[in-house]
Parts: sequence; structure tokens; C-alpha cells
Amino acid sequence: MAAAAKDVHVRICAQEIVKHDLEIKALVQDIRGSPGPLSLLTELNAKVKEMFQQLRLRIQDLEQMAKEQDKESDKQTLLAEVENHRKQMLSNQTAWRKANLACKLAIDNYEKDELLQSGDSSVRQRKMTKEGLVQTASSITESLMSISRMMSQQVQQSEESVQTLATSSRTVQETNEEFKNMTGTIQLGRKLITKYNRRELTDKLLIFLALALFLATVVYILKKRLFPFL
Repeated sequence: MAAAAKDVHVRICAQEIVKHDLEIKALVQDIRGSPGPLSLLTELNAKVKEMFQQLRLRIQDLEQMAKEQDKESDKQTLLAEVENHRKQMLSNQTAWRKANLACKLAIDNYEKDELLQSGDSSVRQRKMTKEGLVQTASSITESLMSISRMMSQQVQQSEESVQTLATSSRTVQETNEEFKNMTGTIQLGRKLITKYNRRELTDKLLIFLALALFLATVVYILKKRLFPFL
């Protein structure tokens, strides 16, 4: 029952990871196709950050479940799955960063077109103020730094997973070596037992022949003494 419960939790966790992955992909696509304004982009980025946080937690849960598996083969399979999910998350983060750059470029181009088409000098002056440009640049920088930090954390977690896999592989190799040594010892013991059994059979045969010779000698002596005329 405990093993079945573990399997259920693993399946639920894997399904949630896939769900979050699809939600992130959909949001990244929305960002890529968004015409703006900047406030909408900020709102979409906030949702993506929340989804990435939930995805990261579920991947960590799956990794913990993998480490708690009784069978080494199940543990290795789940750890490999965890590594694949982390690689996919890194890919999503890269796509997110590119979508942000594409969206901000589209917004900038749209604003430039508006300025060029507008004959209203006051509107042109308002949109080209230094404060607006600084705010836009600050927002872009903040988003890129946030994505960079998340990717750095993910790379670190991937390195830890690889280290765990390497440690597990060494453990399996050491166990195999111990099994080989035990097999050699068992085979040596079997040879010794066979050798001793053969020696025991030879000793019994020699004892039997000596006893037969002794009895024959006794019979011969008795025959000569009791029946000398025979």
C-alpha cells in the first residue's frame, strides 16, 4: 500500500509539472504576440514568474520522491526525468527572455510609428520624455536580470542532480564489484567442498580395503591353526 501511494504521488507531481510547463509556454506565446502596452507586458511577466516558481517547487518535490525510492532503478529513472524537466524549464526561460525582447521591440516600434504619424508636437514631446525612456530601460533591465537569476539557479540545481546521478552510479558499480567478489568466494568454497568430498570418499575406500585385508589375514591365520590339514 505504501509503494502504491508513492506511485500515485509521483504521477500527480509529474502531471502538475507538465501542466505548469504548458501554462508557461502559453504565457510566453502571449508575450511574444502582445502589442502592448507595457503595463500588459508587466502583468504577463508577473504570471510567468509565478508559474516558474510553482514549476520549480514541483520539480524539487519530484526529485525528493526520486531519492526516497526503494529500488535503485526507479530512483535513477525519476532522477533522469527530473533532469529533463529542468532542461525544459531552462528552455522555457530562454524563450521567455526572447519573447520579452521581441515584445519590447514591438512596443518601441509602435510608439515610434505613433510619434512619426502624429502631428501633435505635445504628444511627441510627452512620449519622448527622458522619464519614460528611463522607466522603459529600467523595466527591461529588471526583467532580464530576473530571468538571468532564475536561469543561474536552475543551472545550479541541474549540476546538483548530475552530481547525485554520478554518486548513485558509483554506488551501483561498487555494489557490482562486491557481488563479483562474493561470487568468486562462493566458487572457491564450492571447489574446496568438492575436493574435500572426493578426499573423504578416497579415505573411506582405503579404510575398507585395509579392513578387508585385515579380515583376510585373520581368516588365513585361523585356517592354518585350526585346520592345518586343509
